[in-house]
Amino acid sequence: MSAEAKATSTSTINEGAIKAGDGAYLFDLPNLAKMGAGENYSTSFGSVVEGERIQIGLMSKPRGTGARPHSHPNEQWNYVLKGKLRVYIEGEEERIAGPGTLIYFPANKIHATVALPDEDVVFFVAKDLSYGIAGIPADGIPSGPHYDKGFAPKR
Repeated sequence: MSAEAKATSTSTINEGAIKAGDGAYLFDLPNLAKMGAGENYSTSFGSVVEGERIQIGLMSKPRGTGARPHSHPNEQWNYVLKGKLRVYIEGEEERIAGPGTLIYFPANKIHATVALPDEDVVFFVAKDLSYGIAGIPADGIPSGPHYDKGFAPKR
């Protein structure tokens, strides 16, 4: 059994994630199976690998789309690889984060990120495993992701 197959056969906190350990130690992150990360409030989509205490993801957000305000009880780190994000963190001024920017989201703080309309965003995410990869919409309503004007899917 390959390391990747072995990893997927172990249960995970996040449905669709890959489990590390037990012979699964190296991962071709961009080419693993993809999953939504908060589909009830975000367009983030990508691969997620879970270790014993930390979950890692390689996520993307299509341009002009993103996450509505939400929070989660685990802290989060995002490292922007491609594109630019509009970043809101509760109590802070909204800012723009581009490639090479490391963003810290404290546990239980409301936050939101939206890809600027110029290009899709790719980012690396790390969270502790005290909670899943997806958060909880701040308004409590699972009404879907944020779409800038002109970027909503055609129905």
